[in-house]
Amino acid sequence: MRLERREQPSALALLLAPLGAVAATLLVCALLVLWAGAPVGRTYAAIAVGGFGSLFAWSETLTRAVPLVLTGLAATVAFRARLYNIGAEGQLYGGAMVAVMVGSALVTDGAEGTPSLLLPAWASLLLVFAAAALVGALLLLGPAWLKARLGVDEVVTTLLLNFVILLGVSALLDGPMKDAASMGWPQSVPIPADLELSRLIPGMRLHSGIFIAALLAMALALLLRYTVLGFHIRATGANARAAAFAGVPALRTALVVAAMSGALAGLAGAIEVAGRAGYVTLDMSPGYGYSGIVIAMLAALNPLAVLAAGIFMAGMLVGSDSMSRVVGVPTYIADVVVATSLIAVLVATLLAQYRVRWRRDR
Repeated sequence: MRLERREQPSALALLLAPLGAVAATLLVCALLVLWAGAPVGRTYAAIAVGGFGSLFAWSETLTRAVPLVLTGLAATVAFRARLYNIGAEGQLYGGAMVAVMVGSALVTDGAEGTPSLLLPAWASLLLVFAAAALVGALLLLGPAWLKARLGVDEVVTTLLLNFVILLGVSALLDGPMKDAASMGWPQSVPIPADLELSRLIPGMRLHSGIFIAALLAMALALLLRYTVLGFHIRATGANARAAAFAGVPALRTALVVAAMSGALAGLAGAIEVAGRAGYVTLDMSPGYGYSGIVIAMLAALNPLAVLAAGIFMAGMLVGSDSMSRVVGVPTYIADVVVATSLIAVLVATLLAQYRVRWRRDR
């Protein structure tokens, strides 16, 4: 048996590959549900209703989708240039931590002793987001430069950097950034109330960050398709040596891509703090940075499809909580779905681009 690359992969096959991967994932996970002693139909129905069956469910799903979409976009732009950013989790925490630090630094005592912002709320929020994006970009620029100049594998450096950043955040939460009112719990000081993103539905957690994520997805899609930089990114991803021979600035493109990818992940952390959490804890992210890789692969590295994939993945995560209460299956089934879907997408994409040839031994 050998794999033979197709001269021209079918556009229909490439389109159906993610759908086939989702179907295969649900089939594999159905076996686990049966093993747990629960009915498959009722389990999947509980996930669908819990994630998409009511206004509250949609609110929770879209709230959870915001960081997933942003980390998915971070992985998409990096993978398009064959820069394999596995460090979005650390970049997210770095952006969240800096957002709280900058937000706290912008607070001063007013004339009557009440806290107030040094700048208007909109300017302060832009500054917080810019600082978080900058930190996320800087955290990926180092590994990108090491890869471009010294050939250091960025998968290893970005993955290990996650642990370094999380340990640094842990030290800050137990030290200078610890909230004195947290009753000993490792939790940062809260972001100023004036910097919190507005709620879209009264009494629910859905915030305006969903619009930021959607706008960034559309902006990235336009950039990749219609700009010179987008052409450089696509050319580098298709064949870096040929692109460099044709005049594409390899180092500059790699650094720009790293800055964009890290900035998106750092911004995800800032929006998560300003929109939902209000402060930083070590369990603020249940693996958003790693799930973003799955979302990017499900979307076939298409920024607009990342929106749909992010919402789908968020619905699975939110729905799994409802499913656990209804049928008694552990919520970890959602983690299995995420991991299995990544493997299924890789296999489906491989079969869409290659054909299997069988040959008999002579």
